[in-house]
Amino acid sequence: MSNRGLCREASHSGTWYSASGSQLNAQLEDWLSKAQSRVRPARAIIAPHAGYTYCGACAAHAYKQVDPSVTRRVFILGPSHHVHLSCCGLSPAETYRTPLYDLKIDQKVYAELWKTGLFDRISMQTDEGEHSIEMHLPYTAKAMESRKDEFSIVPVLVGALSENKEIEYGKLLSKYLADPSNLFIISSDFCHWGHRFHYTYYDESQGEICRSIEHLDKTGMGIIEQLDPTSFTNYLKKYRNTICGRHPIGVLLNAAAELRKSGYEMNFSFLNYAQSSECRLLTDSSVSYAAGALVVH
Repeated sequence: MSNRGLCREASHSGTWYSASGSQLNAQLEDWLSKAQSRVRPARAIIAPHAGYTYCGACAAHAYKQVDPSVTRRVFILGPSHHVHLSCCGLSPAETYRTPLYDLKIDQKVYAELWKTGLFDRISMQTDEGEHSIEMHLPYTAKAMESRKDEFSIVPVLVGALSENKEIEYGKLLSKYLADPSNLFIISSDFCHWGHRFHYTYYDESQGEICRSIEHLDKTGMGIIEQLDPTSFTNYLKKYRNTICGRHPIGVLLNAAAELRKSGYEMNFSFLNYAQSSECRLLTDSSVSYAAGALVVH
């Protein structure tokens, strides 16, 4: 790999997902076989980034909408869980390793983004310590396997952006979202509920806690489907829902809003929703997952 520059290792393989290429391939094929192609070709998807035993089946519903025959570049926007960023960061790597095959970073687009002055260079330690982008690499490799030598990736680590910065990055990335050969993957889980997450919102009128969580999540999902960034921001301010990819979602919504101003027609639809466990007691905890896709007409 030395002649291809720095390679980011698959640091979460063997723990968050299988390190065996053949076993991982079989799991991905099984999950994808149970999902339907309903809104292809997706220009963007939202999908979770937990361990595959928790969210692999849910994520398949988003990846099933990917059309490798038209996709040549895959932007992956993931939130920074461990390192504080107030902007967005680019990887120092040139290649990302997966148990299936290696994915190459689009250095031309990276150079374009770098020239804007809006991006920081993150360290390899930060890159390999973060799971939000990595958890989409095997699914990307699988969805794109028929064109595996014909596409590149653009990983972007998204920090704790202000509302104005979400607008700024949305405008910047809108020209890439307008290109039918680009796919945007937005990495996000939904509600993290329980004392260990310091979040225990409960609307008793919905019934059991798990139903309250579902209603809360689906209220937010409905706003995302409207592609309205201001309403999504207001929803987060009102409920404080612990959607860890809220900033990548905010960037996507602002990019979509910019394109709609220019006359683009698009629609977003969620295709699957799941919870890691069903909370019934105040001592329980769970994480929610949702898969959806954006189509541009």
